[in-house]
Amino acid sequence: MRPFTFTRVKDVATAVQEVTGQQNAKFIAGGTNLLDLMKIDVMTPQHLVDITHIALKTIEENKEGGLRLGALATNAATAYHALVETRYPLLSHAILAGATGQLRNMATDGGNLLQRTRCYYFYDTDTPCNKREPGSGCSAIKGYNRDLAILGTSEHCIATHPSDMAVALAALDAKVNVTGKDGDRVIPILEFHRLPGDKPHIDTNLKEDEIITSIDLPAKGFADHYTYIKLRDRASYAFALVSVAIGLEMEGNTVKEARIALGGVAHKPWRLPQAEALLQGKEATKANFTKVAEAYLEGAKGYGDNDFKIELARRAMVRALEQALSMEAAS
Repeated sequence: MRPFTFTRVKDVATAVQEVTGQQNAKFIAGGTNLLDLMKIDVMTPQHLVDITHIALKTIEENKEGGLRLGALATNAATAYHALVETRYPLLSHAILAGATGQLRNMATDGGNLLQRTRCYYFYDTDTPCNKREPGSGCSAIKGYNRDLAILGTSEHCIATHPSDMAVALAALDAKVNVTGKDGDRVIPILEFHRLPGDKPHIDTNLKEDEIITSIDLPAKGFADHYTYIKLRDRASYAFALVSVAIGLEMEGNTVKEARIALGGVAHKPWRLPQAEALLQGKEATKANFTKVAEAYLEGAKGYGDNDFKIELARRAMVRALEQALSMEAAS
Protein backbone atom coordinates (compact mmCIF):
# COMPACT_ATOMS: atom_id res chain seq x y z
CA MET A 1 0.00 0.00 0.00
CA ARG A 2 1.30 3.42 -0.94
CA PRO A 3 1.52 6.34 1.49
CA PHE A 4 -1.51 8.62 1.80
CA THR A 5 -2.76 11.44 3.98
CA PHE A 6 -5.90 11.11 6.07
CA THR A 7 -8.59 13.48 7.36
CA ARG A 8 -11.64 12.73 9.50
CA VAL A 9 -14.68 14.97 9.00
CA LYS A 10 -17.97 15.38 10.83
CA ASP A 11 -20.26 16.98 8.24
CA VAL A 12 -21.06 16.71 4.55
CA ALA A 13 -19.90 20.20 3.60
CA THR A 14 -16.42 19.62 5.05
CA ALA A 15 -16.20 16.23 3.36
CA VAL A 16 -16.95 17.78 -0.04
CA GLN A 17 -14.47 20.57 0.62
CA GLU A 18 -11.73 18.09 1.56
CA VAL A 19 -12.20 15.99 -1.57
CA THR A 20 -12.39 19.06 -3.80
CA GLY A 21 -9.28 20.63 -2.31
CA GLN A 22 -6.99 17.59 -2.40
CA GLN A 23 -5.42 15.87 -5.40
CA ASN A 24 -6.61 12.29 -6.00
CA ALA A 25 -8.75 12.20 -2.85
CA LYS A 26 -11.36 9.57 -2.01
CA PHE A 27 -14.06 9.20 0.61
CA ILE A 28 -13.73 6.18 2.88
CA ALA A 29 -16.42 4.66 5.08
CA GLY A 30 -16.44 0.90 5.75
CA GLY A 31 -13.51 0.46 3.37
CA THR A 32 -14.42 -3.15 2.58
CA ASN A 33 -13.58 -2.73 -1.12
CA LEU A 34 -11.38 0.37 -1.30
CA LEU A 35 -8.77 -0.90 1.16
CA ASP A 36 -8.46 -4.21 -0.70
CA LEU A 37 -7.82 -2.33 -3.94
CA MET A 38 -5.30 -0.04 -2.28
CA LYS A 39 -3.33 -2.99 -0.96
CA ILE A 40 -2.75 -4.32 -4.49
CA ASP A 41 -2.17 -0.93 -6.15
CA VAL A 42 -5.34 -1.02 -8.22
CA MET A 43 -6.47 2.20 -6.55
CA THR A 44 -3.86 4.62 -5.23
CA PRO A 45 -5.54 7.65 -3.63
CA GLN A 46 -3.17 10.22 -2.18
CA HIS A 47 -5.69 11.43 0.39
CA LEU A 48 -8.52 9.69 2.24
CA VAL A 49 -11.46 11.51 3.80
CA ASP A 50 -13.01 9.49 6.61
CA ILE A 51 -16.77 10.16 6.58
CA THR A 52 -17.83 7.60 9.20
CA HIS A 53 -18.50 10.30 11.82
CA ILE A 54 -21.06 12.15 9.68
CA ALA A 55 -24.67 11.72 10.84
CA LEU A 56 -25.86 9.70 7.84
CA LYS A 57 -26.76 6.41 9.54
CA THR A 58 -30.49 6.95 10.10
CA ILE A 59 -33.16 4.79 8.46
CA GLU A 60 -36.54 6.52 8.54
CA GLU A 61 -39.71 7.20 6.58
CA ASN A 62 -39.42 9.83 3.85
CA LYS A 63 -41.88 12.51 2.74
CA GLU A 64 -43.28 10.34 -0.08
CA GLY A 65 -44.38 7.56 2.25
CA GLY A 66 -41.37 5.42 1.45
CA LEU A 67 -38.13 4.91 3.33
CA ARG A 68 -34.87 6.86 3.42
CA LEU A 69 -31.67 4.89 4.00
CA GLY A 70 -28.78 6.94 5.33
CA ALA A 71 -25.71 6.40 3.16
CA LEU A 72 -23.65 5.37 6.20
CA ALA A 73 -26.19 2.87 7.52
CA THR A 74 -24.49 -0.50 7.40
CA ASN A 75 -25.74 -3.27 5.17
CA ALA A 76 -26.51 -5.34 8.29
CA ALA A 77 -28.48 -2.54 9.97
CA THR A 78 -30.48 -2.05 6.77
CA ALA A 79 -31.22 -5.72 6.13
CA TYR A 80 -32.44 -6.30 9.69
CA HIS A 81 -34.32 -3.01 10.13
CA ALA A 82 -37.97 -3.70 10.97
CA LEU A 83 -39.34 -1.37 8.28
CA VAL A 84 -37.08 -2.89 5.62
CA GLU A 85 -37.95 -6.45 6.58
CA THR A 86 -41.70 -5.81 6.57
CA ARG A 87 -42.12 -3.28 3.74
CA TYR A 88 -39.12 -4.05 1.49
CA PRO A 89 -38.28 -7.73 2.09
CA LEU A 90 -36.82 -7.94 -1.43
CA LEU A 91 -34.07 -5.54 -0.37
CA SER A 92 -33.46 -7.35 2.90
CA HIS A 93 -33.10 -10.71 1.14
CA ALA A 94 -30.76 -9.26 -1.50
CA ILE A 95 -28.44 -7.70 1.08
CA LEU A 96 -28.28 -10.90 3.10
CA ALA A 97 -27.35 -12.84 -0.04
CA GLY A 98 -24.15 -10.80 -0.33
CA ALA A 99 -20.76 -11.04 1.35
CA THR A 100 -20.54 -12.34 4.96
CA GLY A 101 -21.96 -11.22 8.27
CA GLN A 102 -18.67 -9.57 9.20
CA LEU A 103 -18.52 -7.59 5.96
CA ARG A 104 -22.17 -6.56 6.17
CA ASN A 105 -21.46 -5.18 9.64
CA MET A 106 -18.83 -2.83 8.13
CA ALA A 107 -20.04 -2.12 4.60
CA THR A 108 -22.27 0.93 4.15
CA ASP A 109 -25.26 1.37 1.86
CA GLY A 110 -23.57 4.17 -0.07
CA GLY A 111 -20.36 2.22 -0.36
CA ASN A 112 -22.20 -0.84 -1.59
CA LEU A 113 -23.33 1.08 -4.68
CA LEU A 114 -19.77 2.24 -5.33
CA GLN A 115 -17.96 -1.08 -5.05
CA ARG A 116 -15.94 -1.99 -8.11
CA THR A 117 -15.96 -5.04 -10.37
CA ARG A 118 -14.43 -8.34 -9.26
CA CYS A 119 -13.14 -9.11 -12.77
CA TYR A 120 -9.91 -11.09 -12.36
CA TYR A 121 -8.02 -8.90 -14.80
CA PHE A 122 -9.04 -5.70 -13.01
CA TYR A 123 -7.37 -7.08 -9.89
CA ASP A 124 -4.28 -8.36 -11.74
CA THR A 125 -1.99 -5.38 -12.31
CA ASP A 126 0.25 -7.45 -14.60
CA THR A 127 -2.46 -7.69 -17.27
CA PRO A 128 -4.05 -5.02 -19.50
CA CYS A 129 -7.40 -3.67 -18.25
CA ASN A 130 -9.23 -0.67 -19.65
CA LYS A 131 -11.13 -0.22 -16.40
CA ARG A 132 -7.90 0.01 -14.43
CA GLU A 133 -5.75 1.69 -17.10
CA PRO A 134 -7.79 3.27 -19.94
CA GLY A 135 -6.49 2.40 -23.40
CA SER A 136 -4.49 -0.64 -22.33
CA GLY A 137 -7.00 -3.23 -23.62
CA CYS A 138 -9.43 -5.76 -22.18
CA SER A 139 -7.79 -9.07 -21.28
CA ALA A 140 -11.12 -10.65 -20.36
CA ILE A 141 -12.66 -10.67 -23.83
CA LYS A 142 -10.30 -13.36 -25.07
CA GLY A 143 -9.28 -14.57 -21.62
CA TYR A 144 -11.07 -16.38 -18.80
CA ASN A 145 -14.48 -14.72 -18.68
CA ARG A 146 -16.81 -17.22 -16.99
CA ASP A 147 -18.11 -14.70 -14.44
CA LEU A 148 -18.38 -11.72 -16.76
CA ALA A 149 -21.03 -9.80 -18.66
CA ILE A 150 -23.37 -10.94 -21.43
CA LEU A 151 -25.41 -7.72 -21.73
CA GLY A 152 -24.47 -4.10 -22.35
CA THR A 153 -20.85 -4.92 -23.10
CA SER A 154 -18.46 -3.08 -25.39
CA GLU A 155 -15.23 -3.89 -27.17
CA HIS A 156 -13.49 -2.13 -24.28
CA CYS A 157 -14.92 -4.00 -21.28
CA ILE A 158 -17.08 -6.96 -20.25
CA ALA A 159 -16.89 -6.47 -16.48
CA THR A 160 -19.92 -6.94 -14.22
CA HIS A 161 -21.12 -4.93 -11.25
CA PRO A 162 -20.94 -7.12 -8.13
CA SER A 163 -23.61 -5.63 -5.85
CA ASP A 164 -26.66 -7.62 -4.72
CA MET A 165 -28.18 -4.61 -2.98
CA ALA A 166 -28.05 -2.52 -6.17
CA VAL A 167 -30.06 -5.14 -8.07
CA ALA A 168 -32.89 -4.97 -5.54
CA LEU A 169 -32.75 -1.17 -5.52
CA ALA A 170 -33.08 -1.20 -9.31
CA ALA A 171 -36.20 -3.34 -9.08
CA LEU A 172 -37.63 -1.05 -6.41
CA ASP A 173 -36.94 2.10 -8.46
CA ALA A 174 -34.89 3.76 -5.73
CA LYS A 175 -33.33 7.22 -5.94
CA VAL A 176 -29.84 8.20 -4.82
CA ASN A 177 -29.42 11.57 -3.10
CA VAL A 178 -25.99 13.18 -3.51
CA THR A 179 -24.26 16.41 -2.58
CA GLY A 180 -21.25 18.09 -4.19
CA LYS A 181 -19.67 21.50 -4.62
CA ASP A 182 -22.53 22.46 -6.96
CA GLY A 183 -25.21 21.51 -4.44
CA ASP A 184 -27.70 18.66 -4.03
CA ARG A 185 -29.17 16.47 -6.74
CA VAL A 186 -31.14 13.24 -7.09
CA ILE A 187 -30.02 10.40 -9.39
CA PRO A 188 -32.56 7.66 -10.26
CA ILE A 189 -30.96 4.30 -9.52
CA LEU A 190 -31.32 3.22 -13.17
CA GLU A 191 -29.14 6.19 -14.16
CA PHE A 192 -26.63 5.90 -11.34
CA HIS A 193 -24.38 3.19 -12.81
CA ARG A 194 -22.99 3.32 -16.36
CA LEU A 195 -22.49 0.83 -19.14
CA PRO A 196 -18.81 0.60 -20.14
CA GLY A 197 -18.94 2.11 -23.65
CA ASP A 198 -15.54 3.58 -24.44
CA LYS A 199 -14.99 4.77 -20.84
CA PRO A 200 -15.16 1.63 -18.70
CA HIS A 201 -12.99 3.20 -16.00
CA ILE A 202 -15.98 5.39 -15.05
CA ASP A 203 -18.41 3.22 -13.09
CA THR A 204 -21.13 5.72 -12.20
CA ASN A 205 -22.57 9.11 -13.09
CA LEU A 206 -21.48 10.45 -9.70
CA LYS A 207 -19.11 13.42 -9.96
CA GLU A 208 -15.72 13.13 -8.25
CA ASP A 209 -16.61 15.74 -5.64
CA GLU A 210 -20.05 14.31 -4.86
CA ILE A 211 -20.92 12.23 -1.82
CA ILE A 212 -23.95 9.96 -1.47
CA THR A 213 -26.05 11.17 1.47
CA SER A 214 -29.03 8.82 1.32
CA ILE A 215 -31.09 6.41 -0.76
CA ASP A 216 -34.85 6.86 -1.08
CA LEU A 217 -37.19 3.92 -1.51
CA PRO A 218 -40.67 4.61 -2.94
CA ALA A 219 -43.80 3.72 -1.01
CA LYS A 220 -44.41 0.58 -3.06
CA GLY A 221 -42.27 -2.28 -1.77
CA PHE A 222 -43.89 -5.36 -3.41
CA ALA A 223 -43.97 -7.11 -0.03
CA ASP A 224 -46.68 -9.57 -1.08
CA HIS A 225 -45.03 -11.03 -4.18
CA TYR A 226 -41.25 -10.80 -4.41
CA THR A 227 -38.11 -12.88 -4.56
CA TYR A 228 -34.35 -12.60 -4.91
CA ILE A 229 -32.55 -15.51 -6.53
CA LYS A 230 -28.76 -15.61 -6.57
CA LEU A 231 -27.07 -18.35 -8.57
CA ARG A 232 -23.42 -18.76 -7.61
CA ASP A 233 -20.67 -21.32 -7.32
CA ARG A 234 -21.02 -21.76 -3.55
CA ALA A 235 -23.61 -20.80 -0.97
CA SER A 236 -21.51 -18.30 0.95
CA TYR A 237 -19.23 -15.39 0.08
CA ALA A 238 -19.50 -15.74 -3.69
CA PHE A 239 -20.57 -13.20 -6.28
CA ALA A 240 -23.51 -13.92 -8.54
CA LEU A 241 -23.19 -15.69 -11.85
CA VAL A 242 -26.77 -14.55 -12.31
CA SER A 243 -29.13 -12.94 -9.83
CA VAL A 244 -32.76 -11.92 -10.27
CA ALA A 245 -34.82 -9.46 -8.21
CA ILE A 246 -38.58 -9.65 -8.73
CA GLY A 247 -41.47 -7.58 -7.44
CA LEU A 248 -45.02 -8.31 -8.60
CA GLU A 249 -48.32 -6.58 -7.97
CA MET A 250 -51.11 -9.05 -8.65
CA GLU A 251 -54.86 -8.83 -9.20
CA GLY A 252 -56.04 -12.40 -8.99
CA ASN A 253 -53.87 -14.27 -11.50
CA THR A 254 -53.29 -11.14 -13.58
CA VAL A 255 -50.06 -9.19 -13.35
CA LYS A 256 -50.90 -5.57 -12.55
CA GLU A 257 -47.24 -4.52 -12.42
CA ALA A 258 -43.90 -6.32 -12.68
CA ARG A 259 -40.42 -5.22 -11.66
CA ILE A 260 -37.47 -7.30 -12.81
CA ALA A 261 -33.76 -6.61 -12.38
CA LEU A 262 -30.81 -8.86 -13.18
CA GLY A 263 -27.39 -8.95 -11.55
CA GLY A 264 -24.16 -10.65 -12.56
CA VAL A 265 -24.84 -10.09 -16.25
CA ALA A 266 -23.83 -6.49 -16.99
CA HIS A 267 -21.74 -3.49 -15.96
CA LYS A 268 -24.80 -2.29 -13.99
CA PRO A 269 -28.01 -3.82 -12.63
CA TRP A 270 -29.99 -4.75 -15.75
CA ARG A 271 -33.59 -3.59 -15.85
CA LEU A 272 -35.80 -3.05 -18.91
CA PRO A 273 -39.11 -1.32 -18.07
CA GLN A 274 -40.27 -1.78 -21.67
CA ALA A 275 -39.87 -5.55 -21.31
CA GLU A 276 -41.58 -5.55 -17.91
CA ALA A 277 -44.57 -3.93 -19.63
CA LEU A 278 -45.07 -7.15 -21.61
CA LEU A 279 -46.49 -8.68 -18.44
CA GLN A 280 -48.81 -5.83 -17.52
CA GLY A 281 -52.41 -6.98 -17.67
CA LYS A 282 -51.33 -10.50 -18.68
CA GLU A 283 -52.03 -13.80 -17.00
CA ALA A 284 -49.21 -15.06 -14.79
CA THR A 285 -48.19 -18.12 -16.80
CA LYS A 286 -44.88 -19.75 -17.56
CA ALA A 287 -45.36 -18.94 -21.24
CA ASN A 288 -45.73 -15.23 -20.51
CA PHE A 289 -42.80 -15.30 -18.09
CA THR A 290 -40.67 -16.91 -20.78
CA LYS A 291 -41.54 -14.17 -23.28
CA VAL A 292 -40.36 -11.52 -20.85
CA ALA A 293 -37.15 -13.43 -20.14
CA GLU A 294 -36.43 -13.66 -23.86
CA ALA A 295 -37.04 -9.92 -24.25
CA TYR A 296 -34.60 -9.19 -21.41
CA LEU A 297 -31.90 -11.30 -23.03
CA GLU A 298 -32.31 -10.00 -26.56
CA GLY A 299 -28.85 -9.11 -27.82
CA ALA A 300 -27.06 -11.07 -25.08
CA LYS A 301 -23.58 -12.15 -26.12
CA GLY A 302 -21.27 -14.71 -24.57
CA TYR A 303 -17.49 -14.63 -24.88
CA GLY A 304 -16.73 -18.33 -24.61
CA ASP A 305 -16.48 -19.32 -20.97
CA ASN A 306 -19.63 -17.40 -20.08
CA ASP A 307 -21.86 -18.54 -22.96
CA PHE A 308 -23.86 -20.66 -20.48
CA LYS A 309 -25.00 -17.53 -18.63
CA ILE A 310 -27.49 -16.64 -21.36
CA GLU A 311 -29.55 -19.78 -20.83
CA LEU A 312 -28.92 -19.66 -17.09
CA ALA A 313 -30.32 -16.12 -16.92
CA ARG A 314 -33.38 -17.07 -18.96
CA ARG A 315 -34.21 -20.00 -16.70
CA ALA A 316 -33.45 -18.00 -13.56
CA MET A 317 -35.89 -15.28 -14.59
CA VAL A 318 -38.72 -17.73 -15.23
CA ARG A 319 -38.03 -19.50 -11.95
CA ALA A 320 -37.89 -16.21 -10.03
CA LEU A 321 -41.18 -15.00 -11.49
CA GLU A 322 -42.87 -18.28 -10.58
CA GLN A 323 -41.35 -18.13 -7.12
CA ALA A 324 -42.50 -14.54 -6.54
CA LEU A 325 -45.97 -15.49 -7.70
CA SER A 326 -46.23 -18.40 -5.27
CA MET A 327 -44.07 -16.73 -2.58
CA GLU A 328 -41.89 -19.77 -1.98
CA ALA A 329 -38.78 -19.19 0.10
CA ALA A 330 -36.12 -17.18 -1.71
CA SER A 331 -32.76 -18.84 -2.31
